[in-house]
Amino acid sequence: MAAPMATQTQARALNVDTTIVELKKLYGDRVSTAHAVREQHGKDISFHDAPLPDAVVFAESVEEVQQIVQLCARHRTPIIAFGTGTSLEGHISAPNGGISLDVSRLNKVLQVNEADLDVVVQPGVTRKQLNEYIRATGLFFPIDPGADASLGGMASTRASGTNAVRYGTMRENVLALQVVTADGRLMRLGRRSRKSSAGYDLVKLFVGSEGTLGIITEVTLRLYGMPESMVSATCAFDSLEGAVNTVIQTIQSGIPVARIELMDTYTVDTVNKYSKLSLPAKNLLLLEFHGTEAGTKEQAEMVQAIAADHGGGDFAWTSQAEERTKMWQARHDAAWAAKAAKPGWGMWATDVCVPISKLAECILETQKDIVANDLYAPIVGHVGDGNFHLTMMVDPDDPTYLKRAEALNDRMVARALALGGTCTGEHGVGTGKIKFLYEEHGEAMSLMRAIKRALDPDNIMNPGKILGPLN
Repeated sequence: MAAPMATQTQARALNVDTTIVELKKLYGDRVSTAHAVREQHGKDISFHDAPLPDAVVFAESVEEVQQIVQLCARHRTPIIAFGTGTSLEGHISAPNGGISLDVSRLNKVLQVNEADLDVVVQPGVTRKQLNEYIRATGLFFPIDPGADASLGGMASTRASGTNAVRYGTMRENVLALQVVTADGRLMRLGRRSRKSSAGYDLVKLFVGSEGTLGIITEVTLRLYGMPESMVSATCAFDSLEGAVNTVIQTIQSGIPVARIELMDTYTVDTVNKYSKLSLPAKNLLLLEFHGTEAGTKEQAEMVQAIAADHGGGDFAWTSQAEERTKMWQARHDAAWAAKAAKPGWGMWATDVCVPISKLAECILETQKDIVANDLYAPIVGHVGDGNFHLTMMVDPDDPTYLKRAEALNDRMVARALALGGTCTGEHGVGTGKIKFLYEEHGEAMSLMRAIKRALDPDNIMNPGKILGPLN
């Protein structure tokens, strides 16, 4: 007979208290129970509920991570891995309490293999830190989710971003991992070779697992040679449909565009004000081309011709690094610009991804839905791979607003699934999209639950995420 809920809760609290006492004996002031520190580690920028961890411990070595996990496993205390806290679906919250394991101090680049185009890093290294470190080699790491996220966190959430249309996501760019499993064992998964047929692909199992199967302590990543020429462009459209159809034709034509991003008129307006720019106040495509000087020029001209057929004008392109950086920073500022446009409102960023041929239908129907329900939800997107986002702002003074926003999100996801797409292209599941995951995968969820139980039988690794409650 199962123990009463109150008894289970009391036992869990006692276990957590014991864990904290033992952690403090080992790590002293690197264990914090201060509310401000716990809030920093339990609340992301999303609108989701954010129960806080009971304590935060800052690890400084792989051995410490292993020791912390073993201690938590002994007391069945939940562990939530923390890198930089930039996730968007409640990944770092602690619905069952427990310990937030901060790995940001594991921030060394361990090995750069220039000849093989790969690098080995600790999980706390951020993408900007890595690219600065390898700048002199002529190599770069292209995955760019916008925020200066940690690479361990990016692997854990299967991040992508603006360059994914050309270089893929973290799924394609993680070669190997070192992880600490739920029982405290240190495992090496994968090799530096570019392909392998040896056994189950455990690397891909952990990439995107959101800390529910183990803690990533080392990542081996693909690198790429810096292109000879990088050209960025903007193109304005009176209609959202024209912009999206330009994207679809560009991809279907096989033009090797590196980035192709969409900002609707609402986004452009907020970005112009927030970033002090003068982008055309229309629906806007932002593009980037990589290759030789002749190749990037040819690519830009081909896309310009396609855009013209769909009503695109004001096509402006540049190869100046400073101008390109300013333009892409503006794109990455889109969410913060929306927040600045609605001071005091909550922010709820959400995304879906559909096959490229269905992109226009999904975006245009979603735009109609936004207008019909009088919501403020600017649209942006990594549209080259069928992925778009809403930055829904929520009015705290309107009691009906959140319900309308939730209903809009539900319909957008249902629309994407009906078109053969997914409930999330890159934000991940966390707590925010659990119900949609079951709709998307159906009976296959039983396999995911079986994997979780096999690798984490006591459910201590980021419990409540992806799969929801297991009991």
